[in-house]
Amino acid sequence: MFYSIKGTLTHVEPNIAVVECGGVGFLCRTTMHTQKVLPPLGQETKLFTHLNVREDALELFGFATQAELNCFKLLTNISGVGPKVGLAILSTLTPEQVAAAAATGNSKAFTSANGVGPKLGQRIVLELKDKVKSMQAADAGLSSLPAGVPSAAGNAEAAVSALTVLGYSNSEAASAVARLDSSLPVEELIRLALRGFASGQ
Repeated sequence: MFYSIKGTLTHVEPNIAVVECGGVGFLCRTTMHTQKVLPPLGQETKLFTHLNVREDALELFGFATQAELNCFKLLTNISGVGPKVGLAILSTLTPEQVAAAAATGNSKAFTSANGVGPKLGQRIVLELKDKVKSMQAADAGLSSLPAGVPSAAGNAEAAVSALTVLGYSNSEAASAVARLDSSLPVEELIRLALRGFASGQ
């Protein structure tokens, strides 16, 4: 329903940012990573948004980047990961770190977030991996998700897989990673690819 909101930042508190637009202040629940890049109060900001509809409330969630929003939607579609846990994960891990953890099977990375135990961490990795595999099955040009990332080629493949976790197509991800130095760490490849997407390259 709401794609984004742009207006004056009027209030900030932990995991909350209020953006005034057209005389209405919209309370957006958000992550610590987004709050770190918000401008000072009184200045204009833009957040990518998701409206969560419950029986007793409407909650608006706002994120500094499209990648963080995509990651939030993916996480909250996993059984056991509600909006509160999704925000906790994305306050601890960046989208790049979430994608890299999913691509490399690092379930322990998720347990650093409040509300995520070992079992839920493993479920997150398994479900995100399944999502990547289903995407790759539709694209015969890419092989399945690697079990590890011991080589430069493995790093590039894991980065492509991780980008699909964030919602990019296999062809988009492969094209973005192909322009980068495949000897870089997986997380760095993801970060640079996302920067390229944001700049329209």
